[in-house]
Amino acid sequence: MPIMKQIGGLLAWLALSFVVAGIGGWGSANAPVFYRELMLPGWAPPAWLFGPVWTALYTMMAVSAWLIWREFGFQGQAKRALQVNFVQLGLNMLWSWLFFAWYLGAISFVEIILLWGTIVATIVLYWRLNKAAAILLLPYLAWVTFAALLNFSIWQLNPGTL
Repeated sequence: MPIMKQIGGLLAWLALSFVVAGIGGWGSANAPVFYRELMLPGWAPPAWLFGPVWTALYTMMAVSAWLIWREFGFQGQAKRALQVNFVQLGLNMLWSWLFFAWYLGAISFVEIILLWGTIVATIVLYWRLNKAAAILLLPYLAWVTFAALLNFSIWQLNPGTL
């Protein structure tokens, strides 16, 4: 594949990833204030940590998808893997709205479990095609695992709000 097409592809995957981040961010515009008002478990991270972590994760998700696309395009097993990736991106984007915009603690918890499953499926499908692409998603899986526990704990600690 020509280098300019590779660079264009990388930029496209980064753009997609950060559009998803932006739409999710729009849904969580009030997150810093809302997060401060919630009862939090003692192990909850400070609000300022979420932005840098998600920036790194969205970048790794984009590079991961780009590695699959660069090697295989949208053909064969890569097509299915990238389709599952698109589903997990959609679920990722939706979670912020469920939790921070619509205050749906139980539904956001169920949804983050579905997100977790699609991340695992994406990793498994990527692993068969490009191990580096799969490995790049492991921090994302770890963070969403942590976020699911945090979601559950906050929901339980704030029954009148979530």
